Amino acid sequence: MNEHLEALRKELKYDKTKACVQCGYCLPACPTYVTMGKETHSPRGRINLIKMVGEGKIKDLSVLEEPLDLCLGCRACETVCPTGVEYGSLLEAARAAIIRRKKSSLPSRIARNFVFKKVFPSRRAMNLVGNAMWLYEKSGVQKAARKSGLTHKLPGHLGEFEAIAPPAVSPFERASLPKFSKAKGKLKYNVAFFVGCVMDAMFRRINELSVKLLAEAGCDVTVIEKQTCCGALHAHSGELDESKALAKANIAAFSRGSFDFIINNAGGCGAIMVEYGHLLEDEPDWAERARQFSAKSKDFSQVIALCGGIQGEARQPERVTYQRSCHMTNVQKVTHEPLQLIQGVRNVELIEMKDADMCCGSAGIYNIVHYDASMDILDLKMKSVKQTYTTTIITTNPGCLLQMKLGIEREQLQESMRAVHLVEYLAEAAGIS
Repeated sequence: MNEHLEALRKELKYDKTKACVQCGYCLPACPTYVTMGKETHSPRGRINLIKMVGEGKIKDLSVLEEPLDLCLGCRACETVCPTGVEYGSLLEAARAAIIRRKKSSLPSRIARNFVFKKVFPSRRAMNLVGNAMWLYEKSGVQKAARKSGLTHKLPGHLGEFEAIAPPAVSPFERASLPKFSKAKGKLKYNVAFFVGCVMDAMFRRINELSVKLLAEAGCDVTVIEKQTCCGALHAHSGELDESKALAKANIAAFSRGSFDFIINNAGGCGAIMVEYGHLLEDEPDWAERARQFSAKSKDFSQVIALCGGIQGEARQPERVTYQRSCHMTNVQKVTHEPLQLIQGVRNVELIEMKDADMCCGSAGIYNIVHYDASMDILDLKMKSVKQTYTTTIITTNPGCLLQMKLGIEREQLQESMRAVHLVEYLAEAAGIS
């Protein structure tokens, strides 16, 4: 075997493809295979393509681009795989290999570098995004744009997402998130809170409620100053080096204090944070620190459940359903705690939907860059939702939340159904605002 092929195999993590025995257990769990019906758009099909590249049977990596690009990265295949294939690791390695070789135009490279290196990692930049959204909303521009129909002319179906964007918070409120919140009553845990980039820009209110609920449950909560983007969008987009740099920055920031847990409230963020240990396993100076960080990284629901839950009740008897975050379910393996917390709210009946573990089609920015494929998956999800005859969809991830709101709009159920984050629902039940 020549040196080039050997290097390529290492880059693609070729040895991990050998665990796949092509049994097909992954097929019914894969949203893109279910909706597209193409073997190349299934987990085993994608793994086989990577394997063929590693064996020199496919010379041009661009052959992999469409099948891998159309993968949601939901990793449901890992949950059902009987041989423990590390599909997520293979997917990210292959995407990174493609990006390294892809000849993009100069404007495209500049735009990509700006977004991934200057916007998402910068809390200042994301604050500016959030403040701009508030100004757009409060100045009357949003109302005028919607009334004139300009929002419907935005490219890439962005008008549909603009219509379901959460209300923005003012610059004053954005600056008011306390750096430290003391536990109410007896101290149970000392925790650090991860604000995230998209969560902090678009869902700041959920962050505020998260901190209040944690304090109410008995946690001292610290918001670390030097934290940055988790790096999930970078890893999923093939920007592995940048993702590793962000992981190191977060590990360094949170290591300045001694905490029982590092808490996030977004399934996608939590998924990569619990995998920092894997992401940096080949870097001796960081591997152990990364493993320690990952061990402390917990979803909001896990810690609230450890604290005994939130006491409260629905304002009136209500039937709800729970949209599972793929990354919480398949990567973090957090499945029981959200259900436990929902069922702990009095006057609430939880109805599980059919195929509850199936992805909703959001997957970061997948629903923007692959709108039609995403909507096919969402339509299947909404069919299951409607069969529950519930009035509220509860989610634990910002992407899922927006996707389910879009599903409600597409099905014209705005008058009878809503979608909320678990944090919002618990705060509402507990009377915390």
